[in-house]
Amino acid sequence: MEIEIGRGKKARRAYGFDDITIVPSRRTRNPDEVDVSWKLGPYRFALPLVASPMDAAVSPATAKVIGRLGGLAILDLEGVWTRHEDAEAQLAELATLSGAEGLARLRELYAAPIRPDLIAERIRDIKSEPGVVVAGAFTPQRVRKYYEHALDAGLDVLAIHTTVVSAEHVTERPAPDDEHDVLNLKEFIAEVPIPVVVGGCSSYHTGLHLMRTGAAGVLVGVGAGRGSTVRNVLGVGLPQATAVADVAGARSTHVLETGEYVQVIADGGMRTGGDLAKAIACGADAVMLGAPLSRAVEAPGRGWHWTPTAVHRDLPRGSRIEVGAAGPLEQVLMGPALSGDGATNLIGALRRSMATCGFLDLAEFNRAGIAIAPDTTS
Repeated sequence: MEIEIGRGKKARRAYGFDDITIVPSRRTRNPDEVDVSWKLGPYRFALPLVASPMDAAVSPATAKVIGRLGGLAILDLEGVWTRHEDAEAQLAELATLSGAEGLARLRELYAAPIRPDLIAERIRDIKSEPGVVVAGAFTPQRVRKYYEHALDAGLDVLAIHTTVVSAEHVTERPAPDDEHDVLNLKEFIAEVPIPVVVGGCSSYHTGLHLMRTGAAGVLVGVGAGRGSTVRNVLGVGLPQATAVADVAGARSTHVLETGEYVQVIADGGMRTGGDLAKAIACGADAVMLGAPLSRAVEAPGRGWHWTPTAVHRDLPRGSRIEVGAAGPLEQVLMGPALSGDGATNLIGALRRSMATCGFLDLAEFNRAGIAIAPDTTS
């Protein structure tokens, strides 16, 4: 339903996860009978979890842990880990700084050049863990320059990740340097021999266009995550419940057009197990988490969280925030939860939500009933 903003502009109402609730069905199940696995390209994962390519959340060490637990962690291949050989020590020193001092030091860390040898070293490190799928992320501006180094080192899944990814970038000016290289996604993905995940996006049409590029998965979310200031700085974005449902609708259209099923991954805007459940109920196949994983005691941010756009050289679109520690990574994901705030045992909460509503797997849960019920607890 459209709402008139003024005589010259109409808008539709959009909803975030806090605005909706999942409606139980007539059946219930045992949580241990629920299947939360999903598939990306040739890989099947026991958990519908993707760790966001954020240096505060994902290191080679935590990528191994998440992989062992059954999830997929994406390492930022343009981040601290590929700019500094002693990244662990640099992040430990950064954790002792706060406020403007910490942000200034963060910018210094990201000003160092990306080293192809470190791209290969980090990927080989993760790949040394048997059975773990190795994923890494580049921005559209740099992926063509560096991706072959990642492929040669054994990368399994490539993510092309930034605030907004489009299938078509229109410009009348030639690219002045490699930092502003124009990427034709469809042509590029056709060249890459491994599954490619692209995002973010937040609309039906953009999601459909990204699916038509040949991507194996589409990331849904623009400025939705904690620490992002995209909506304040740029004024763009869409509340996540509506964004995920829109792109899930695009997936259905794409299946009808091509017979190909593209995975929809909700990226950001989730803090609790209930939010994960709502994302799947809105149509997501998996969820991408950043800040909730930054709260793990093993997280490289050591109680701090930031987005890659927080250190943009011209227009920062994020902040560095203190998130504290909720518990070990396995407890954050698999439990047991020691409090009722929903910040730990995220996968257990998803399983119980599905079981409470009577659904056996994620595809069934995509069809769960949703009601508008704004959160009144805060």
